[in-house]
Amino acid sequence: MRGPLERLAAAATRVRGDLPLALLDAVLIVAALGGVLTLRYDGVVPAAAWARFEAAALVALGVTITANRLWGLYGQIWRHASVHEARRIALAGGTVMVTLTTVFAVGPRLLPLSVVILGSGLYTMLAGAVRFQSRLFALNRRHEDEQQGLRVAVLGAGESGAMLVRDMLRTPKAGLMPVAMLDDDQHKQGRSCMGVRVVGPLADLPRVVDELGVHQVVLAIAGPSGSLVRRAAALADEAGVPLRVLPDVGEIVNGQVTVRDLRDLRIEDLLGREQIQTDLDAVRGLLHGRRVLITGAGGSIGSEIARQVAACDPAEVFVLDHDETHLHDLCSELPPTATQVLADIRERDAVFRVFRRCRPDVVFHAAAHKHVPLLEAHPIEAVRTNVVGTANVVAAAAAVGVDRLVFISTDKAVRPSSVMGASKRLGEDIVLGCRPEDARYCAVRFGNVLGSRGSVTPTFLRQISSGGPVTITDARMTRFFMSIPEAVQLVLQAATMADGGEVFILEMGEPVRIIDLAQRMIRLAGRRVGTDVEIRVTGVRPGEKLVEELHTEDERLLRTAHPSIGQLLPATADRHAVDHVIVRLTALSDQGADDAVRRALFGHVGPVARRVPVAAPPVRPRELESLLHIRTGDGTGHVNLGAAPAPARQTAGSRLPWVIDVTTESERWSPSST
Repeated sequence: MRGPLERLAAAATRVRGDLPLALLDAVLIVAALGGVLTLRYDGVVPAAAWARFEAAALVALGVTITANRLWGLYGQIWRHASVHEARRIALAGGTVMVTLTTVFAVGPRLLPLSVVILGSGLYTMLAGAVRFQSRLFALNRRHEDEQQGLRVAVLGAGESGAMLVRDMLRTPKAGLMPVAMLDDDQHKQGRSCMGVRVVGPLADLPRVVDELGVHQVVLAIAGPSGSLVRRAAALADEAGVPLRVLPDVGEIVNGQVTVRDLRDLRIEDLLGREQIQTDLDAVRGLLHGRRVLITGAGGSIGSEIARQVAACDPAEVFVLDHDETHLHDLCSELPPTATQVLADIRERDAVFRVFRRCRPDVVFHAAAHKHVPLLEAHPIEAVRTNVVGTANVVAAAAAVGVDRLVFISTDKAVRPSSVMGASKRLGEDIVLGCRPEDARYCAVRFGNVLGSRGSVTPTFLRQISSGGPVTITDARMTRFFMSIPEAVQLVLQAATMADGGEVFILEMGEPVRIIDLAQRMIRLAGRRVGTDVEIRVTGVRPGEKLVEELHTEDERLLRTAHPSIGQLLPATADRHAVDHVIVRLTALSDQGADDAVRRALFGHVGPVARRVPVAAPPVRPRELESLLHIRTGDGTGHVNLGAAPAPARQTAGSRLPWVIDVTTESERWSPSST
């Protein structure tokens, strides 16, 4: 606590700092009233009027200083004044006018009322000009310094665009100078926002960049649609300038847009996904105060589940992984309530010990081997983790009475053509077929996530940074993509809907051609496709499909209360069949019989339809190169377009075997075996 003398000294310091401004206010009010009085008498003021003016000036001084003090016009840092301070000046001036008019109307008429009203108004304008002079001169300095920063065109003249332009003008040290705004709203075109003109619609961007020498473009719309981002990116690419964007609405602090919020365009911005809406109350109600265990917590999906679960205030979070480094790194991001569990789900006894010690209420089972080509060569490892490990987790959860278990599945489990997909499909059967009758166990099936370890996007980034080539396996290959945070949001949302035995699928949007993804990432890196970085087709790898699906015709798709989550009524195997195949796969794995494991795995999953090879249309290498801007695999005009591996490659002009599902009479675009 400060003593009386310290408080008195502080008050004296404030008064001393405000004294010059108070004296200036005194001069301004006297000058304003005196000037208007002189005009009132056409420059010849009677002596009696001047005598009355001396008394009126003393009254006006007292009223003005008091009103300014009451409305907080002293003690301000006017260099940073805004509309709030301008409102205070207007209110103080109005108070002076009303008070003086009342005093001179009721009491002695020391001044004509017209002089009081006009003089008070003139004083208010002068007081505002004095206080805002630093801001007014700063505007002039902005035009002088305009050439010193990057010249920026702002796309969007709405609230976010206006706030961004204001912050650029306020913070010239950021080095961004707005020179134009563009907006498709015709009512805004031709107008100005803080001196920056709205020069036309977004389509005019290339012309504006050329005419005004723009260095950078900013999309000043928080949470724009994917189509708008793609359009803006295409226009910026055409104009040859980089594009920056604002983050999602939830990431903007206090709803105020600043230069610091701007970030570079990311590939997920271009994939056309709309903002995910999550019922946070339902998710928090599921997890609050409960004990939650996450397997595979060191992985990309598992670690994000752990982070989002920890934000819902659970009683305890148990993060389980067999990799100590990933586990250690994760726990540095989690609260102290998180407990590390170093264990391997393939070890049945260890899993049971963990579950008996932790006694979780909710389990998210994300542990899995997931890399398709690698698991094709190591089917035993796929089975031991994705099948036996899942069986261990489900059995341990049932033994300790886990109420809710969520199995992270994949679109590769649908009509599986790979060991990885088949093992995950059997994992679904284990979770749904071996659950206790009253337990709410479910599976959540979705496609690729951006940025996960081993996924295509980090691979492309590494290849681009090293100068290429960027390798794709087939020019026609497509995949579903979703960011890790939004996938986990929907996984948690689906967990709240489970009654037991469901397979939920996440709405993944439109499939993306891998070659389009590669081209976009090259352009995002500021490189030119085919000139700076080459795209090379290498041929489809074992187990890969050209097109993924999220469900089959046998799985009835139902709507849920959430627009981004669907529910399947899956055709699962019965409990005895599942138990039998687990025992058989375990025995074959112990024997080291890779081929036998593969046959037993696909024997359980089973062929979903009779398949026959048909001829694919010929593709000419030159047409492929010109249309897709790629080079063929070996530089000779020969490229593998998806045929299964063979000793000799097919040429691009030959007819390759493809697969037709004759049961549904729809083309599956999956390579047949040779």
